[in-house]
Amino acid sequence: MKKILLSIFSILLVFAGASALRAENIGVPAESEDVMLQAFYWDSYKTQTSTDSKYGRTKWVDLRKDSIAICNNFDLIWLPPSAFGGNGEDANAGGVGYIPKNFTNQTSAWGQGSTLEKFIATMHRGGTKVIADIVINHHGNSNSWCTFYADNFGAYGSYQLTSAHICKNDEVNSDGSAGSCKGAATGANDSGTNFEGARDLDHTNSYVQEWSKAYVKWMKNVMKYDGFRYDMTRGFKGAYLGQYNEASQPYLSVSEYWMDDVANQVSHLKATGYNTMVFDFAQRSKVNNALKYPNYRLLTNHTNSFRYQGLSRYAVTFIDNHDTFERSDNKGAEFIGYGVDITNASNKRKILQANAYILLLPGIPCVFYPHWVVCKDEISALIAVRKAAGIHSESTMSESADQTSNTYEATIQGHRGSVILRMGVNRSKEVPEGYELAIEGGSAAEYTVFIAKKSQDVENVSGALRGEKFVEDGKLLIRRGEHVYDVLGRIIK
Repeated sequence: MKKILLSIFSILLVFAGASALRAENIGVPAESEDVMLQAFYWDSYKTQTSTDSKYGRTKWVDLRKDSIAICNNFDLIWLPPSAFGGNGEDANAGGVGYIPKNFTNQTSAWGQGSTLEKFIATMHRGGTKVIADIVINHHGNSNSWCTFYADNFGAYGSYQLTSAHICKNDEVNSDGSAGSCKGAATGANDSGTNFEGARDLDHTNSYVQEWSKAYVKWMKNVMKYDGFRYDMTRGFKGAYLGQYNEASQPYLSVSEYWMDDVANQVSHLKATGYNTMVFDFAQRSKVNNALKYPNYRLLTNHTNSFRYQGLSRYAVTFIDNHDTFERSDNKGAEFIGYGVDITNASNKRKILQANAYILLLPGIPCVFYPHWVVCKDEISALIAVRKAAGIHSESTMSESADQTSNTYEATIQGHRGSVILRMGVNRSKEVPEGYELAIEGGSAAEYTVFIAKKSQDVENVSGALRGEKFVEDGKLLIRRGEHVYDVLGRIIK
């Protein structure tokens, strides 16, 4: 039997240089046990789409109705862009939000600004931090390609961006459709990748930098967001993102630096002063490829990974997001993706395995809203196990893949205990010594999870199904108040 074994414990020693990073980085919580929910998908503010009946609408009023379940399971909730925008869809209400026009107007397609503030307060009462989607690479216009709404950030200042703040290699200077604005942009060349859907801002300009700092400080201190997800950060140099986080001091920052190459992502982290995390696109691609066939050997560690470089602290892991899942321009880019019904049994099996993988491994896992809707019980159970063992963003682990049986096994060490994850139809069901069965996914999920017996000693674990976690008769249980729940949230005592 040929078995491939990779030990992260030994590999991390090779990269001791990672320890030279500052102990505390802005927007990067150390050894974080947080689990995040992306609480939207593309066009999920609408009620008339075909996906709405399967995955639900996610306006602020809709999310607030589900606040108890969200707060019982997630430490972080990532919301869509809340500034007034418009991208050709429901422009009067504000559109999806990725072409923001007026940053201090927080009424959008997702709801009124006042309703958003109430929702954020509800999340905070439930112990969940709220992550804003920050779009500052580009700017939507007001009544021409080179005019913008003014922004009044109160104590943080008033700003009026003009054509002098648009990158001079933006299409406004070359596209005939720009009308009288053609040639008006006088900023420096773009410091990153151009975005053709709106005006690219010149982040080398000190006024743009001050406007950006005022915006993120206003979002944190006035709107009461706790952290930021930065959109399209390949569009401007990472050093500016680092400056904006230094000015605003978010609890968590995650950058959408969309590349599968970890080396380039690490260069981006370095440019920010390691003052942000990044979405782990490389791991997402690896999981997609592994489960497509399936070939579980592909799940094991490799050089193109944050774990291999000892930098899992900086990785927000995920399976799908609003871009990769439902936009037609991403059709065929992944094993689930655009136009595919994830409620289908075969597709759901892949979704469950993928979520088991990210929810029990290092990094901060981000669950995608449609996955949460379709697989709520199973994902709740996985989160409960993660919390019971105290698995965190920097957890150490060992893993192996058996090519003969086509199975995968990982042992992950948390703050309060360890967990074993086994995947594949031919996986062993034998309970390892010192462990108890926590979850048996069966043929519908193709994974089994064991938790170390010593993990039962923890009390008042925060997070999913908050309460005392303990093991009884081989099952993970949660005691909260006068009741005892199983890992699926059902009252059993």
